[in-house]
Amino acid sequence: MENSRVTARAVAQSHQITAVRRFVLASLGFLALVLWASLSLAQDDTQGDTGEKVIKSHGISTFGELKYPADFQHWDYVNPDAPQGGTISLLGTGASGTFDSLNPFILKGEPAQGLGLMYDSLLVGSSDEPDSAYGYVAETLEYPEDRSWVIFNMRPEARFSDGEPITAEDVVFSFNILMEKGHPVYKIIYKDIETVEVLSPHRVKFTFRADTNTRDLPSVAGGMTILAKHYYADRDFAQSTIEVPVTSGGYTAKDIKPGKSISYCKNPDYWAKDLPHNRGTGNFDCYRYEYFSDRTVAFEAFKAGAFLFHEEFFSKIWATGYDFPALDKGWVIRESIPDNRPNGTQGLWINMRKEKFSDPRVRQAIGMVFNFEWSNKTLFYGLYERTDSFWENSTMQAEGPLEGAELALLEPYRDQLPESIFTEPPFTPAISRIDQADRKALRAAGKLLDDAGWKVVNGKRTNDKGQVLSLEILDDSPSFERIINPYVENLKRLGIDARYSMIDQAQYQQRQEDFDYDIIPGRLVMSLSPGEELATTFGTAGAESLGSSNFSGLSHPVVDALIVKVAQAESREDMETAVRALDRVLRSLHIWVPNWFKPAHNIAYWDVFGRPETKPFYARGVMDTWWMDQQKLENLKAQGALR
Repeated sequence: MENSRVTARAVAQSHQITAVRRFVLASLGFLALVLWASLSLAQDDTQGDTGEKVIKSHGISTFGELKYPADFQHWDYVNPDAPQGGTISLLGTGASGTFDSLNPFILKGEPAQGLGLMYDSLLVGSSDEPDSAYGYVAETLEYPEDRSWVIFNMRPEARFSDGEPITAEDVVFSFNILMEKGHPVYKIIYKDIETVEVLSPHRVKFTFRADTNTRDLPSVAGGMTILAKHYYADRDFAQSTIEVPVTSGGYTAKDIKPGKSISYCKNPDYWAKDLPHNRGTGNFDCYRYEYFSDRTVAFEAFKAGAFLFHEEFFSKIWATGYDFPALDKGWVIRESIPDNRPNGTQGLWINMRKEKFSDPRVRQAIGMVFNFEWSNKTLFYGLYERTDSFWENSTMQAEGPLEGAELALLEPYRDQLPESIFTEPPFTPAISRIDQADRKALRAAGKLLDDAGWKVVNGKRTNDKGQVLSLEILDDSPSFERIINPYVENLKRLGIDARYSMIDQAQYQQRQEDFDYDIIPGRLVMSLSPGEELATTFGTAGAESLGSSNFSGLSHPVVDALIVKVAQAESREDMETAVRALDRVLRSLHIWVPNWFKPAHNIAYWDVFGRPETKPFYARGVMDTWWMDQQKLENLKAQGALR
């Protein structure tokens, strides 16, 4: 997929640490939302046992006040009177075009899409604020001004899908089992949680490590998925399975057909269905994901009405394929809706764990011969823009010369960074001629390789040890073939022994998790309010943790220090300054070959839906705020458009 090419596992990891709404929006995700913390609008100040001021509130926000008061009735972007019922069907995606597990919390297996619909957390976020969280399973939370701990006061009425109460014991169990047997990324996300203890059946306390940044930690704790302790009493949590688990959310899996489809349908007895958080949201009775091993077959199935909603990721199909009869008759609607989130992490990630890629000049040369301009005109119908920032399409993107607060932040690290950071604007890929082989780019890249000690010997780039510079771009889907093959030809023109290898999905997933590759394509969703979770993608901790999203293996002391600066920022202005400084450093290190972006969602859907007038600013909104319009559905059935 051109602008979303990454495995379901990586998308799941990304959603764990960046989502701004609860799981119903993170349809590929598997951890309830990690949200962010600060003073709230409606709060009570009391005194703790040790005399410190304790804040008790219905929610928490990183920077500034909460938008919604304690007595809010619904989110502003929903239709509170939205009709309920019906099934929305979508294309299921994943690393393999199928799934074999309903356990997304471990390294094993290929998890089904949409599993987040089945789980709740102590806090949830709104989709029109970048960094707020509100009590959900927890009605209120308490924390001191230094945020060294947080207590969640849980709703006694909260129940699991089997009717058993959700208690503080389950929260403690969830933390312990995720740390002991969960995906390795949990050890990074929860590393600063020192203890989790039961204070009473519906009161649980998280205490954080001393001498650590605590800005986000109350909400990191509040975003943890709640698992049922009694369910796992006689089951091995570490095993993948397609058994439907007891879960904490409002939907449960049904009609599970690996390789074909999976549905999630409402629990009619869901304890939280009348909470204001859910008014006008989750309007469908069921969400069904249809799986196809071939994207062409999937698109033909959509045109025939086999599923009702589709987001298109292929520019060629978007430009030339939407001319079928159902569209001409008005039965299918095609449109682009804005995406206001950072969306610039699509690229080819270079595995710096390999010695041959240790020199940044080598990595820069590898990136220079990817001809975006030719690709965009020839392959993408001019629909994309070139990515240069890791926070593209946001105010966190570094621009212009280094000065002011950014300069002050980076000055102490001058001797550990390339001088170009201080003398030039942030690295931006050069504009290539619209020829597949841009000779100017090839000459410049060749000089970089010469300077790095890789000379042309008998037509091959060879170092002083006689080793030939080789690289393999690894993939498991033919969707990138038309893009990568011309790029490989340019690499060969440089004298690099380059190849593009297609392997089966299971092998690809394993090799990605083991970091057994030279270069892989991937896109990660970046947070609206980044924090220490960046360590999983760019930090030393992620580089050393199998299965993490640090695809490049980046381990750099300045990057690690800047991640801490981002997490410790006390205002949004300071946080954005630190992110821009980090972006500037990352771009100078050439850890990837930046690809392309489009700040919009290209969607097509059968005209059977209703939706609010206002789209949630930070979300697509389809899963959470649309509804089934029964009259429209009946009209299309009457015309023979749908069965």
